[in-house]
Amino acid sequence: MHFEMIKKIFGTFGTRMLNAICNFITLWFGTHYLGAEAWGVGGIVLLDVSLLLIGVELLAGPGLVYFTPRKSFRTLFEISYLWSAMVVAFYALVIYLTSLIQSDNNLEVIPEGYHGMVLLLVFIYSLHNFNLNTLLGKERVGTNNILFIIQFLTQMCSMLFYIFVMDIRNADAFVFSLLTGYIVSYLCGLTQIWQYLKDKGDDSVWGTIKEMLRFGTIIQLTNMVSMLNKRLSFLIIKGFWGDAHVGVYNAGSQVAESPKIVGQSIAMVQFSKISNLNDNDLASKITVQLLKTATILTAICMVIVCVIPTSVYSWVFTNNFAAMRSVMIALAPGMIFMSAHTVFCHFFSGVNLPKYNLYAALVGFVVTIPALYLLIPPFGMVGAGISVSITNLAIIIYQWIVFKKINKISAKELLVTKEDVKSLIAAIKSSI
Repeated sequence: MHFEMIKKIFGTFGTRMLNAICNFITLWFGTHYLGAEAWGVGGIVLLDVSLLLIGVELLAGPGLVYFTPRKSFRTLFEISYLWSAMVVAFYALVIYLTSLIQSDNNLEVIPEGYHGMVLLLVFIYSLHNFNLNTLLGKERVGTNNILFIIQFLTQMCSMLFYIFVMDIRNADAFVFSLLTGYIVSYLCGLTQIWQYLKDKGDDSVWGTIKEMLRFGTIIQLTNMVSMLNKRLSFLIIKGFWGDAHVGVYNAGSQVAESPKIVGQSIAMVQFSKISNLNDNDLASKITVQLLKTATILTAICMVIVCVIPTSVYSWVFTNNFAAMRSVMIALAPGMIFMSAHTVFCHFFSGVNLPKYNLYAALVGFVVTIPALYLLIPPFGMVGAGISVSITNLAIIIYQWIVFKKINKISAKELLVTKEDVKSLIAAIKSSI
């Protein structure tokens, strides 16, 4: 691996590590001062924002990383902003029309009283996300990391402000902090991308939209299936035991997912690099190296997370969240598989083959539905965690089969060699 990539990976990992620490602090204050039910509602709101972003990101999402080196920035800016406004307006209309129909509160997609806030969060985040993705497309990974740091630090500090200064002790404290973080980081990011608006270019708007829509549709269908998998587990848990259990499962998921920052950090730099390459052979070699690194490091982190005794989690998050350790152990294999899945996904997107990510997500969905309904009733939250691990295993098996076939490589190349270790050590030393 080139030392520049290692340097960017370490910078991104440091950013994600700081984010994990801030998330831990936020989780601690949330579990102590807001309670399990409020934390469950906050988790559902955040997940609903992620789901609604799927429509926005058809033209204003990760696909921007791929198109930024290839299209006029001004054209991408105009398309993304207009599309974001149109989609959020459409969501508002749908929510208004569905509100005219009486329904069971337990079946509401968005928690009662948060419809307007969810729409606002979706719109502001879509603008912030445009900044992040286009900076990655420009290979400005460091600036992307700084904006992300501004986002999560602002979220954490503002939540503490809402709890202790404004004395808000419900889900509003968490939701308002999300909005504050998105607004501040968006405005900061705007100062970084403004210079590129001079690049008007001569790209056809409609031609660009067609390309972006074709690319983005596949990516967002993939995300939709993945998010529905998670949302379904929340709904089933809520249906059996209510918001409090959703809060415990959400807290356990947050801690268990913290080691995936390794895979995310590696994959983000990988995507930025591969999107600017025209050599698929080099892209596949980079991917294999990063795949081994991400999987091994994530596994080490998961072992550390799981060996911490239940008494520690009970002491840190109160006895109401004691069951979260069992959830984390059930999720552990899935998080390791997830790191490999993330690297594969960014390879396929980076070489303009995102359809294989969609097929992988569909494989996961086919596995998820029976797994959830078979495992949650008898095993509860632990069953939900096991279903995630089974699903992620099925996904990476499919992705490996496709990756192997496309690049004509053998399974032996996944073995860690002395050369891999030496190369990694040399790259680390050269980047320090």
